[in-house]
Parts: sequence; C-alpha cells; structure tokens
Amino acid sequence: MSRIGRLPIVVPPGVEVAIEGSHVSVKGPKGSLERTFSPVINIALDAGRLVVTRPNDSPTCRTLHGTTRAVLNNMVTGVSAGFTRVLEIEGVGYRAEMTGPNLTLFLGYSHPVVVEPPAGITFDVKVKERQIFVTGFDKEQVGQICANIREIRPPEPYKGKGVHYLGEKIRRKAGKSGKTGKGKK
Repeated sequence: MSRIGRLPIVVPPGVEVAIEGSHVSVKGPKGSLERTFSPVINIALDAGRLVVTRPNDSPTCRTLHGTTRAVLNNMVTGVSAGFTRVLEIEGVGYRAEMTGPNLTLFLGYSHPVVVEPPAGITFDVKVKERQIFVTGFDKEQVGQICANIREIRPPEPYKGKGVHYLGEKIRRKAGKSGKTGKGKK
C-alpha cells in the first residue's frame, strides 16, 4: 500500500469539496480549483476527510494512487493557505521592481523584461534582499511562473549571476587557469 496514498486529507473549515465521479472541485477562501482524475482511483469524502483508494495492486493503480492523493492535498492546501515560492537575483546591476501588478526585471539585457501575472498569481519584491515572491493558490501555476522567470536569466556556472530559487545550490566551474608563462620562447 502506498504510504502517501493511504493518508487521509483533512479538509479545513471554510473549504468545500465537491466530488462528481472522477471530477473534483475544491473551493476555499483563496480561490477555487477543479481537476479530473483517473476513473480507476476512488475518491471519497468521509467525515471531513478526503480518502483516496485503489481497486488493486496493478502497477498502473499503484502509480496513480500516491499521485492523486498528493495533487488533491495540494488543491486543498492551495485554496485554504496558498503557496509562495521565492526567487533570488544575483549579479551587479541586476534588480527587480514592481510597476503596478507587473514585475519588471533588469537582468543585464538592453531592455527591461516585464512579466505580467496571470489570474490568481501575485508578485512581491524585496528590493534590499533582491528577492521575488510569487504567490498563488495553484501550486502548479506558481511553480511554472517561477520556472519562466528563472529561464529569463538562469544562473551561470562561473560567477553564479542570474535568477535562482531561494536555497538552490549552483554548481560552480573553475574557469580559466591563469597564465603561467610556459608556452612562450
């Protein structure tokens, strides 16, 4: 039995869950999410708890069991508490600022890069710490927006300049070795 899949999901107060076959909709104070899961997996609401079960131990059912439970948990957590990812900016002259709801990035290009937030996503910038906060109720969307921002100027391996996640380890390369004076005669 899946250790993740068998754990029940506690539905916090203020969150409504509607199950119609394999289609689940979750509504809470932060927003509402809907998703259709595989019809093989059984999802039931029992006394304020979501329970995910599988009919047998076939490899397909086993892979879907834990994944379905994790995605449902992310949906319930997102509409009740929300998710936040933090990006850091490294490099001389690299910075970010807010222009209304949009995020403006100055990352060494000849022009500033403007990122418009989609519905359900908000940006916040701490200028002193050079951090960007991406907040939303859909974990997949928050992660995708962070990946898109990081892709604008990914960290380079020699000096580490660019945009990276908070706490991300950047693999460094040694770079060129200095001149030793040996090749000239």
